[in-house]
Amino acid sequence: MAHPSVAVLEYQLVGYRRFWRGTVFSSFVMPVLFFLGMGLAVGEYVDRGGGLDLPYQQFIGAGLVAFTGVQIAMIESSFPVLGNFKWQRIYYGMAATPLRVGDMIAGQLGYIGFRIAVAAAAFLLVMIPFGAVTSAWAGLAPLVAVLVGLAVAAPMFAFSATIESANLQAVMFRFALLPMVLFSGVFFPVGQLPELLRPLAYALPLWHGVELCRAAVLGIGTAWPVPVHLGYLGLWVGVGFVLAMARFRRRLAT
Repeated sequence: MAHPSVAVLEYQLVGYRRFWRGTVFSSFVMPVLFFLGMGLAVGEYVDRGGGLDLPYQQFIGAGLVAFTGVQIAMIESSFPVLGNFKWQRIYYGMAATPLRVGDMIAGQLGYIGFRIAVAAAAFLLVMIPFGAVTSAWAGLAPLVAVLVGLAVAAPMFAFSATIESANLQAVMFRFALLPMVLFSGVFFPVGQLPELLRPLAYALPLWHGVELCRAAVLGIGTAWPVPVHLGYLGLWVGVGFVLAMARFRRRLAT
């Protein structure tokens, strides 16, 4: 017999079959446009300056793989989670079945992981003809994107289960997602930040995902040991999952 969380995953996938076309732009097309517009066009000027040890399209391409995971995670763990509580009340229906809170969260996180893996793998294939993939370990990059995505989605579940207004979701996108993208080394090396801001970058999960994706896609070293990066992301997932369970239980009890 399948684990109860698998039933939640199947439910999410069945629903996704109906609207997957509407997610193509945000999940795949937008990162590709970033890659083509900045990696190729802007990259020509960056490469002339010689500020990087590798072509800019390679630098930004690997970073965008991790960004893809975070972007999908933020989208899928914000309005859909709030909606399942406030408007559709789907979680209340699930709670009336033998499903446990952990099953609900794990199943939906599994769905988010699936979305990220597919989008990151497709984006990686787009990068190959442009010479932005130089390592045989590149196949691990989508798995890294999944991990960093879950590191963001799990605590976001807890936040979405706490609030009542969708406006607060927009605040998170503006004041959490945007700074994370700008200060995590996706578009420029973190070493170029002022020293006072670098600890902020190191604290963000996306920076660790960017480091691991570049190591996988380009075969270069990471700023910190790989187990440290992985452990830090795993900590975000674990703590976020525990917080999400607590917030879900509290809200379902009301």
